[in-house]
Amino acid sequence: MNIKAALLAEHSKPQAIRIRNYIGSNTERFEELMQCFFSEEKRLCQRASWVLSHCAERYPHLIVPHLKAMIAQLKKPIHVTVKRNTVRILQLIHIPEDLQGELVNICFDFLLDPKEAIAVQAFSMTVLYNITLKEPELKEELRVVIEEIMPHGSAGIRSRGRKILKALTKL
Repeated sequence: MNIKAALLAEHSKPQAIRIRNYIGSNTERFEELMQCFFSEEKRLCQRASWVLSHCAERYPHLIVPHLKAMIAQLKKPIHVTVKRNTVRILQLIHIPEDLQGELVNICFDFLLDPKEAIAVQAFSMTVLYNITLKEPELKEELRVVIEEIMPHGSAGIRSRGRKILKALTKL
């Protein structure tokens, strides 16, 4: 299968699953997907990000060598689809200590931006919570920010915020 051609041929969940299944845990095929994900071609990058999120659920270890580049990409002006899928993936992955600081800043920026997509904000909350499990000094800052955005947030933000605030009290 030519992954790029398959991504461009059809945009559907069954197609995303077919591509994920074809890639499996094969690192060479995964590298081909990552080339599509980092492509300047917007549609290709968007579709690759969706397949990548499916791959990350089953084979999170394949993502680890690409974390630095993925986090760097979040600082660029990218389509919300790519941003959403990237932050969704980062919820599932152990973030190495040397990348945590940069990712914390990015996720707090997403969380505090009222124009940011709801899913990006919700996933950012979870990424920040996961990092807080390893870096408890972030707990208070995360709590303050969640409490600040909840009154004006969507139902999804309020729900995720309540869950994370409850979990933070147990730390």
